[in-house]
Amino acid sequence: MRSSAVERRILDAAVRLFAERGFDGTSVQQVVAAAAVTKGALYHYFDSKDDLLYEIYHSLITRQLADLDRVLAAGLPPADTVREVIAALVRSTAEHIDEAKVFGREMHRLDDARMHAVRADRRRYHVAFRKVVADAQAAGVFAADASAETVTLVALGMVNQMPQWYRADGPKSADRIADEVAAFVLAGLRPR
Repeated sequence: MRSSAVERRILDAAVRLFAERGFDGTSVQQVVAAAAVTKGALYHYFDSKDDLLYEIYHSLITRQLADLDRVLAAGLPPADTVREVIAALVRSTAEHIDEAKVFGREMHRLDDARMHAVRADRRRYHVAFRKVVADAQAAGVFAADASAETVTLVALGMVNQMPQWYRADGPKSADRIADEVAAFVLAGLRPR
């Protein structure tokens, strides 16, 4: 995660502009002006506009993976783990909805190396969540009507779609959405 105040200002400006105007509709000069820095400062921290796009994603997934690791390290029962993982992911996505929106819309622009890194991060999250579900299914704690893979795709896929429909000023808070999604997933996993 970027720690310099200048880096953070540059990233915040890029997120705002990419969300409003799109990646192609935003120039480096517009990012520089919005961040109130020089082009030299931008290029000191970031190699290119593509580097900014990757860093937007990287900072989001780094936070989300840290949340996942924290929940898994707590050693909670499976239902509590699923509830906490979903809640943390929904809240993080809601708090950083512009980053999620930009990334979802523009990720196809990443080069092969960066796309490989993105896929590795997402796979790590996916595999860890799927393992919690599969282990609980194997132990008879969760029903196995749907495979752990399907449960994972449904739960995480819904969160991945939040940039399409979530609004901070909408009728439900992120906490309420997190509670409802976790309840829905856990209801489907309840043994008969």
